[in-house]
Amino acid sequence: MSLMTHLAPWQMALLATLFTWGMTALGAGLVFFFKTIRSYALAIMYGFAAGVMIAASFWSLLDPAIALAEKQGKTAWMVVASGFVLGGVFLYLADKLIPSLCLKRSKQSSNFGTENQLRRTILLVFSITLHNIPEGLAVGVAFGAAANAAGAQQAGIILAATTVAIGIGLQNFPEGAAVSIPLRQSGMSRFRAFMYGQASGIVEPVAGILGAVLVSSVTSILPYALAFAAGAMIYVACKELIPEAHARTAEQSHWAILGVMAGFTLMMILDVALG
Repeated sequence: MSLMTHLAPWQMALLATLFTWGMTALGAGLVFFFKTIRSYALAIMYGFAAGVMIAASFWSLLDPAIALAEKQGKTAWMVVASGFVLGGVFLYLADKLIPSLCLKRSKQSSNFGTENQLRRTILLVFSITLHNIPEGLAVGVAFGAAANAAGAQQAGIILAATTVAIGIGLQNFPEGAAVSIPLRQSGMSRFRAFMYGQASGIVEPVAGILGAVLVSSVTSILPYALAFAAGAMIYVACKELIPEAHARTAEQSHWAILGVMAGFTLMMILDVALG
């Protein structure tokens, strides 16, 4: 943590988003060891990532945002609520760029040929890449908030931002596998499938630097920025991770629930113990 405090916000954001990209690559790397992954294992991974992000959104982001807003003499509930909603709306609008309808139709089709499978998975690569942009921005915004703080407050914000990066990195791991393994199943070589899988996360460092630079230049938006990151995380957890976890084990949804509970509990313990 002491090393991080000596870095500029954009440098911290770069390191954090390189980590989230690395987690995507790590997940994509499973293609070298497995051609398929059991449904219950994916359900636990997605659920665990969702639990981590839900816990982090309050203890690491919303709670500090409330304290900062009160210290600035603002109406805390209004500041945090508006930032939180803005984070969710931002990801909703970004999500509209993704051709999700095409994905749903492809998934519902029971007659998959090799060419159709490949098209479907490449569309998945495109969709994951697009929604990684606002996730990278969320990490950058969280680290950018540290630029206008000092001392213990700065250390707390950096810890919160690190938690955001960990949460997004955890959810990137199964996403990398979700891209590379279907590509391998459709006939692509292991190396090429891996390269496609890791490439879906390469946009996060660029978006992270951009978010940090924008936020670090304005002091008054600190609590808004933290709440924004929280809203973005909750949106990702509710829109992407929890439904995906349940979809993996339609008849045994307890695996998804156990993953959410485990992730939430672990992150809550870490936040409270380190906070």
